Amino acid sequence: MSLPKLRIALFVITGLVLGGALAIGVFPGVRERLLPAKMRTMGRALVGGPFSLIDHTGKRVTDKDFRGHTLIVMFGFTFCPDVCPTELQLVSAALDKLGAKANDVVPLFITVDPERDTPAQLATYVASFHPRLVGLTGTPAEIAAVAKEYRVYFKKVADPKSTAGYTMDHSALIYVMGPDGSYQTHFTPGISVDTLANRLGKLLQANHNL
Repeated sequence: MSLPKLRIALFVITGLVLGGALAIGVFPGVRERLLPAKMRTMGRALVGGPFSLIDHTGKRVTDKDFRGHTLIVMFGFTFCPDVCPTELQLVSAALDKLGAKANDVVPLFITVDPERDTPAQLATYVASFHPRLVGLTGTPAEIAAVAKEYRVYFKKVADPKSTAGYTMDHSALIYVMGPDGSYQTHFTPGISVDTLANRLGKLLQANHNL
């Protein structure tokens, strides 16, 4: 095998190993399936945690303000050209499909671009999707802290097509947090509205029966 091909193979293998290790460490379901019984550890997924941010009305809120509600947590930014609007439309449609069954659900959209996403900017943006959607922003340090809690990747990258000269790369999972603030599951933006509504409905029923 040539040296360039060997390097590529090593990068691929390293990436697979690191990705698998992260999945095992973060998500209990993966850990339960892949590790022998003696090696499994009890506990919930290491996703989510305390935060203190500013909502789109200018009010400071913390994670404790949402206790008793099932949260759908998404990260993105208002100048996102495709993934964020698609994700928000997906969640909004699923909530509408569930109707009254989802009355206790609060969808949160946390910006990864606090430099541009002021409360006023977020207020205009979230109004385009769902009446219960809450936009959250904060200082760069506060956003970095909450992103770390949710294991969210984001990075400012140069973009000559943008009037601001940059855009944001970021991961785009849809997290579901239980009424007690604990991680319950996550979805990808590629899921269908019907599937999301169905799975979310079952989860809400289970939470209601607790």
